Amino acid sequence: MSNLSKQEKQVQDNFITFKKMRPELPKEVFGKFALLRDGEIVEYFDSAGDALKYGKLKFESDGLFSIQEVTYRIVDFGHYSHVNHL
Repeated sequence: MSNLSKQEKQVQDNFITFKKMRPELPKEVFGKFALLRDGEIVEYFDSAGDALKYGKLKFESDGLFSIQEVTYRIVDFGHYSHVNHL
């Protein structure tokens, strides 16, 4: 196993899960931002900023979450998809 940090592993696992789930997501969530934790979508938001605020509050104990825009084309921003660092 590689030496990924907990945060990097969270982002990686969430992205893998998101890629698998995306084809089954309802059309209504396209254009929104998914907040993910432990390989599950927690909730959808209209903006990345709203998702970030909610994620910081909900997971303030460890800050482990990632945000992914729901689009027809999947873009992997790697560690930067964890907008908590921006």
